[in-house]
Amino acid sequence: MDRPAALDIATCERARLARDARFDGLFFTAVRSTGIYCRPVCPAPAPKPSNVVYYANAASAAAAGFRPCLRCRPELSPAVQQGLEQETVRRALDLIHDGFLQDAGVASLAARVGVGARQLQRLFVAALGVTPLQLHTNQRLLQAKQLLTETALPITDIALAAGFNSLRRFNDAFLDGCGMAPSAIRRMPRRVQPGDGLRLRLGYRPPLDFGLMLQFLRRRMIPGIEQIDEDRYRRVIGPATRPALLQVSADPGRSELLLQLDNVDPRAIPQVVRRVRHMFDLDADLQQVHATLASEPLLAEGIAQRPGLRVPGGWDGFEVAVRAVLGQQVSVAAATTLARRLVVAHGHPLDGMPEGLDRLFPAPSVLVDAELEAIGLPRTRAATLRALARACADGTLEFSAGQRLDAFVQRCVALPGIGPWTAHYIALRALGQPDAFPAGDLVLQQMLGSPGKRLTERQTEQRSQPWRPWRAYAVLHLWHLSTPFTGTRP
Repeated sequence: MDRPAALDIATCERARLARDARFDGLFFTAVRSTGIYCRPVCPAPAPKPSNVVYYANAASAAAAGFRPCLRCRPELSPAVQQGLEQETVRRALDLIHDGFLQDAGVASLAARVGVGARQLQRLFVAALGVTPLQLHTNQRLLQAKQLLTETALPITDIALAAGFNSLRRFNDAFLDGCGMAPSAIRRMPRRVQPGDGLRLRLGYRPPLDFGLMLQFLRRRMIPGIEQIDEDRYRRVIGPATRPALLQVSADPGRSELLLQLDNVDPRAIPQVVRRVRHMFDLDADLQQVHATLASEPLLAEGIAQRPGLRVPGGWDGFEVAVRAVLGQQVSVAAATTLARRLVVAHGHPLDGMPEGLDRLFPAPSVLVDAELEAIGLPRTRAATLRALARACADGTLEFSAGQRLDAFVQRCVALPGIGPWTAHYIALRALGQPDAFPAGDLVLQQMLGSPGKRLTERQTEQRSQPWRPWRAYAVLHLWHLSTPFTGTRP
């Protein structure tokens, strides 16, 4: 396990010596002489090559007995959720990153992805060098390390946020995994002081065009729930019994976004972080994406113009799905107006919150029997929304991680009024499916066709095959390359 076969040692060596941020999270450098593992971007003096061992992930370095560096802080590295050859491992890894093992065991995880528990263990060790449980345990310890370093939360709250119901168990696990007690990290010099609020750093592999992402989201902003300007995203989040505010902005000096949380339940922090990372596509490896798409001249042009373009996700799957249905056959502006009316009529009002951030998006159960025609929806589209709400309320349709794209699309199109275009759009933004591709999209057909003649849906699908598994990124590039990009997509 010292040198996983998936790693190209020569590439790792060059990236380490160059401190290349594009490789952050794609491998970790362990140093035998110090017993520490680091990110490729670690600013510490480079160790001798003879002392270096490369690991594909932080968990495998920790399993080999190395502890995380206090200087470069491996907990800030973006995750690797894409590019693995084995689909079963990819889906299970997505579920682990989404917190599945917090409340379930490995046997349940294996059943979820359709294999036996022992087979899943073997697949993980072969692909990643660790078992699913080792990866999950290391993930939550690194989350705790970040909270200890960057916040003034009490250690008891941090233990709860990391999924430990016993402070003693948390202390023991942290000491074993990180080489020091939580209280020792808390005693280290920190910029955070009690009362400053909760502020976390979220790393990504550059490039990221944050302004372009905000522009996309701003066109689709739902007043009452979101506030988006040129350099920050703000949102109110639930539950209604304890609403919280989040704000996301860019760090101008680092490949990081800054997440600020006010009044959040500490136990909800890992889920909030996961959702923000999904929303801004922070775990993407654009090197892989661009290497696949650049063989198409049109997409190569898009990459040259917008190298930091990513797939904008949504905060909540049901919200994205509703927004997609509202946007059928109307402009973005019209769909946004309908969404605003929906929230005013059926959203949950919140007392004591700032103006413009004082509503929660309506739950599926609220819309099952709602008179949606009253907000200006045609009768057929109102019926589609009620059917969607009913499917989400009874669990027929859900938006958890680790789903197969084809299975999700099949469940969507089984609902009245939802076709492949809407299903793929929902998969693209709600699930972050990197290969979602709405081949029936008029703009895609026009962009890929010849002047005055657009492709058919079948031809568009065939044209996209060489871009798999990154077709969602091709979609965004083609939409932005349309002259002009009118923002007509929901």
